[in-house]
Amino acid sequence: MEGFPPESERMEAWLDDNVDFAHSYFVRKASREMVNAWFAERVHSIQPSREGSKALPEPLSSLPPSGPTEAPSPSPAPSTPTRKISASEFDRPLRPIVVKDAEGSLTFLSDTERVQMPPPASQKLSSGEGPDEGGGRGGDRCARLLELVRDVSSHLDLTALCHRIFLHTHELIAADRYSLFLVCEDSSNKKFLVSRLFDVAEGSTLEEASNSGIRLEWNKGIVGHVAATGKPLNIKNAYEDPRFNAEVDQITGYKTQSILCMPIKNHRDEVVGVAQAINKRCGENSTFTEQDEKDFSSYLAFSGIVLHNAQLYETSQLENRRNQVLLDLASLIFEEQQSLEVLLRKIAATILSFMQAQECTVFIADGETSNAFSSVFHMEYEELAGSMEFPNRDGDVSKINYMYAQYVKNTMEPLNIPDVTKDQRFPWTSENPDSRNYHVKSLLCTPIRNGKKDKVIGVCQLVNKMDEATGEIKAFNRNDEQFLEAFAIFCGLGIQNTQMYETVERAMAKQEVTLEVLSYHASAAEEETRALQVTAAATIPSAQSLRLQEFSFSDFDLSDAETTQATIRMFVDLKLVQNFQMKYKNLCQWILSVKKNYRKNVAYHNWRHAFNTSQCMFAILRSGGLQNNLSDLEILALMIATLSHDLDHRGVNNSFIKRSDHPLAQLYCHSIMEHHHFDQCLMILNSPGSQILSGLSLDEYKTTLKMIEKAILATDLAVYMKRRAEFFELTKNSQFVWESDCHRDLLRSMLMTACDISAITKPWPVQKRIAELVATEFFEQGDKERRELNIEPIDLMNREKRDKIPTMQVSFIDAICTQLYETLASMSDSCSPLLEGCRKNRQNWKLLAEQGDEAGLLNGGL
Repeated sequence: MEGFPPESERMEAWLDDNVDFAHSYFVRKASREMVNAWFAERVHSIQPSREGSKALPEPLSSLPPSGPTEAPSPSPAPSTPTRKISASEFDRPLRPIVVKDAEGSLTFLSDTERVQMPPPASQKLSSGEGPDEGGGRGGDRCARLLELVRDVSSHLDLTALCHRIFLHTHELIAADRYSLFLVCEDSSNKKFLVSRLFDVAEGSTLEEASNSGIRLEWNKGIVGHVAATGKPLNIKNAYEDPRFNAEVDQITGYKTQSILCMPIKNHRDEVVGVAQAINKRCGENSTFTEQDEKDFSSYLAFSGIVLHNAQLYETSQLENRRNQVLLDLASLIFEEQQSLEVLLRKIAATILSFMQAQECTVFIADGETSNAFSSVFHMEYEELAGSMEFPNRDGDVSKINYMYAQYVKNTMEPLNIPDVTKDQRFPWTSENPDSRNYHVKSLLCTPIRNGKKDKVIGVCQLVNKMDEATGEIKAFNRNDEQFLEAFAIFCGLGIQNTQMYETVERAMAKQEVTLEVLSYHASAAEEETRALQVTAAATIPSAQSLRLQEFSFSDFDLSDAETTQATIRMFVDLKLVQNFQMKYKNLCQWILSVKKNYRKNVAYHNWRHAFNTSQCMFAILRSGGLQNNLSDLEILALMIATLSHDLDHRGVNNSFIKRSDHPLAQLYCHSIMEHHHFDQCLMILNSPGSQILSGLSLDEYKTTLKMIEKAILATDLAVYMKRRAEFFELTKNSQFVWESDCHRDLLRSMLMTACDISAITKPWPVQKRIAELVATEFFEQGDKERRELNIEPIDLMNREKRDKIPTMQVSFIDAICTQLYETLASMSDSCSPLLEGCRKNRQNWKLLAEQGDEAGLLNGGL
């Protein structure tokens, strides 16, 4: 609890002891922002890489249309995906994509079979006269009707069939205009009418007649009424009927007089469409007769069955296309099994394009913690263009709403909210309406399960469904739910396979690094350990004679053997050997093994640098007056960490390791070398004969290792820059509390950095010599970057820019060093020599920078 008074520390301790009350209080009082902050602290944001932004996957394409093959059109550029098919095209009552089996698991296999269509009922052709009435005239009419029915009976293409029905209807009743509407349903079984022919006249071609698609509401207007009731309407004067809509007449200037509107029914007597004829061409007052009604009705009785068959055929084709979409998605996912980031980018881009949503977020569940996510990938619809630069979302993790995803993860059921602002199930929807999360209107969230479907490994969340025609936000429907559930099955398999592949990759990389390290390093030789042990038992120079307690200490006059003896002296004087029952043999072998695990071909980050870092920590503890403020375990952890903080350093920084695709880069996502240094430290501490922590209890051992890990990771300057503001603020406002574990952890991190860069505080001759070693190592990395990576190094690594070293040193002191040493001096006056040495060296570097003494630098002025 940084920055809070001691009372808060006691309150936190009480809450730790009363877990049930703390849990109950959090459940009752926590706001959405608090819970979101908890998630954000524990999640790793998967950032779209720049390379990845130029290779977004092509969206799912539709199946090739039937009929003549057209010349292939030029394909769009890979960086600009074009949506060719969307979920809305399947928004009809098709068979479910996924169903639950007897055990409740989702499956693509359905036990239900399509109901067999019974044979059509016999239809009686109404000729207008009985069999004995009218004679040949009635027979001719029946024969003609049968002829017309036979003409359409074999048609399965709905467009061509509707045009043929129009031609036959005109022959039967001779009207001026015709319209044909088919009954449609969306995935929620809501009925409506869509025109296949609208206001067409005699002589209209198939292309002209089929160019429509007007949607009418159910049970509204004349056509809607006929569809809803299933009864025909013969209207003599349209303008006298309140159901008539004169809008079309006003637009076209056409005058509607009479209307004959007939339902089209299938074999189950269900309305499948409505046919409408306008203005009888001949006859009294241009009205339709009873004979027209009978002829129209008889013809449509058979046409309804044919239309129904054509609709079944179209539905079957649509289901085949839908299956192809899912196969395309599976192919897209399973072609990438190596990178979770690439896989999630493909999943998000495909779902966004297909589902027409504004945002897609994929949450990956934490395998170790049941109530958290380990990583999150977020993509927005605008990013599908592929040409825009992806924004850095390091700060956006806290702005994502984790609540719905956590709810879906816990319930293992999908969640569809048409309007989150009106949903009363979740209390956080009404909290803080001015927050950035308030742009969410509609939301669809579904769990992603593993291969066995018994565990949720992730959650896919879509935000704000867009209307394709208007671009307005609308709710997700059942069709969207079905597709996302089906997508989630493939995504679960893909994510699980990719995670397994990455686990194997990390294991192989770790094995490769371990073999490399073991081939280069070895534990200290037995005779070397014995020799140091004999020396330690006889006599070791005092800290005073070695000047170990002085901040101006330099190791240049010491031999390697003397540095190992000096290390033993520091451990003895800090009472670490006595307090933790260390065996001299183990201590000697551990020190020599640590020394051996520093590479001799590295100019600066070698054993001598580690020894100097450890000496500075010793001086801060002894001469700086901080030993009495730290526990014995903290001192032990700091001394081990300073000696081990650069183990197996290769003379290159984290950036080079990452850009060169070194196996180490596959093991850790940040602070790559610092994690490796700690792993090496742990390996040596656990090596037989080097177990200097064997005298600790189990709890002490775990605590010490945790402090060592944090201390070594703190030497990453990126970590230092992130945490130092908090430390400076605490000390500036006199709010640093020694009793606070968090404050002490922060102090230990700052001490590690202060010792790591302490060369900047040494006397000027020592500082110049060390700066030359640092420059040599940096220039060697710059040469490698040119040679191996084919890139131009930054000025700090560029030996052609060595004349800028004085200026860069001044900038380094100002940006990194001065405020740190000022803060330590304010905590303990005895640490002021560090600040004074830093300021003196700044003056010397600034003088060199102003003089521009390049010749002096080249001749060893460094």
